[in-house]
Amino acid sequence: MNTLTDAWSWLTTSAHWSGPDGIWNRLGEHLFLTVVCLLISCALALPVALWLGHIGKGGALAVNLSNIGRAVPTFAVLVLLLLTPVGRWDQGPTIIALVLFSIPPLLTNAYVGMREVDPDVVRAARGMGMTGRQMLRQVELPLALPLVLTGVRIAAVQLVATATLAALVGGGGLGRIITAGFNLASTPQVVAGAVLVAVFALLVEGLFEAGLRLAPDRNRGREAA
Repeated sequence: MNTLTDAWSWLTTSAHWSGPDGIWNRLGEHLFLTVVCLLISCALALPVALWLGHIGKGGALAVNLSNIGRAVPTFAVLVLLLLTPVGRWDQGPTIIALVLFSIPPLLTNAYVGMREVDPDVVRAARGMGMTGRQMLRQVELPLALPLVLTGVRIAAVQLVATATLAALVGGGGLGRIITAGFNLASTPQVVAGAVLVAVFALLVEGLFEAGLRLAPDRNRGREAA
């Protein structure tokens, strides 16, 4: 109980919120790293998953390959990248490791969402003379959007939690608060850093849940067809 009280005292100390090592600065670094990695992951995974789901070929292989990559710990990938020329880049190893970690849920959910679109709706759209691109944009994607957004949500929350590893290789983010606490043998600071990461992850989860509630209803694709 004393540890929790001391952690709360650490969090409510104004001096810990300002400066280059303050919570606000570390939170900004964590947010920046998460957003950059999520955007790169979406740019790489979603077009491939949507197209493979649309044509119905090669998707299972791509999903299985990406899931195999999940078996390799992110920290191990990060360490291996540090031993390559990529390790000379400031945030290069961290970004690459996090991107590789976040691609599988994006790829899997988007592909499954496309394949679960009602075949009758697709046939009706094709019967109306829609081209492949029109069916993808106007029918299949709106119906698959809830699962696509679910994949984005999972990837975002995982990135928030895993981005703390950046501190182990000298990167920024909330993980620096935790590592600094270990270096100072300050258990309250370690607990406070962990609480900040958990709260940040819950906030991201809540934002995406709100986005899922506002996503187009699956029946809109049927109405369009």
